[in-house]
Amino acid sequence: MSVAERDLTPTTRPVGRDGTVVEIAERRAWQADGFLGLLVGVIFGGLAVWMFVLAEQATGSSDAYAFGGVLLALLAAVQLSSLTVVPPGRTRVVQFFGRYVGTVRRPGLVWTVPLSTRRSVSVRVRNFETARMKVNDASGNPVEIAAIVVWQVADTAKASFAVEEYDEFVETQSEAAVRHVAGTYPYDGGEGEESLRGSTDAVSGELAEEVAARVSVAGVEIVETRISHLAYAPEIAQAMLQRQQANAVVAARARIVEGAVGMVEMALERLEETTSIELDEERKASMVSNLLVVLCGDARVTPVVNTGTLYQ
Repeated sequence: MSVAERDLTPTTRPVGRDGTVVEIAERRAWQADGFLGLLVGVIFGGLAVWMFVLAEQATGSSDAYAFGGVLLALLAAVQLSSLTVVPPGRTRVVQFFGRYVGTVRRPGLVWTVPLSTRRSVSVRVRNFETARMKVNDASGNPVEIAAIVVWQVADTAKASFAVEEYDEFVETQSEAAVRHVAGTYPYDGGEGEESLRGSTDAVSGELAEEVAARVSVAGVEIVETRISHLAYAPEIAQAMLQRQQANAVVAARARIVEGAVGMVEMALERLEETTSIELDEERKASMVSNLLVVLCGDARVTPVVNTGTLYQ
């Protein structure tokens, strides 16, 4: 493991000082079959017991047998200390007197470097939901947003040594990414405009890329991100609801008028084709007015019978 200065771009250079990062990458630690290592340790232990027995039975040079027994017992202890159990979905980051020597990913009983410390790092897929945060969208409206982030450790060395606590690091950077992405989209967009509510897939994809770029220094890989909560802030929720209702009413009225005009046109065309009645422009205008009132009105229409003529 080495700490070296890296040339940082002006956008990432820390203010007031030169930045340093931990340059490290995962590599495979020396490892062998754990049962073979266990057998070697048992052999050393058996030989140590045998040497102690000989030391008890010897009448002359018993010190040599005792010394040999102590040495073999020490070797057996060192050998057995080099064994580690790796469950599925977890790894062991091996350090030899503080120096990173590699990672053990092989599950089961493993024989690795003696006199080393081994830190357990999970490589299972994990997920968490960010807190509900209040941010301003691209239009300046306050909205509440939260997201679910699915992630896993890809580089155990970076996760162990490049950042202090990689799980807390991922959560903090994910919340920062959610704030940044939410501020670049409006809550509701116009026709063909991307928005937080109408372009969920596009927003989720950009959010995943944003989070992945922020947590790559910790050796973490982002599997998926999805928006789990999206709503206007309580202080403007009622006003925005009224605006949405007004937009819906206008859209519905426009649809009704469009359909009514089409029905009136069809009625006039059918009258001209199937009857011999000729209507002047004033009678057509009166018929159009009456039909539009009937088709577009909210209340039930009450017919009025005209016993005279149109011109009286």
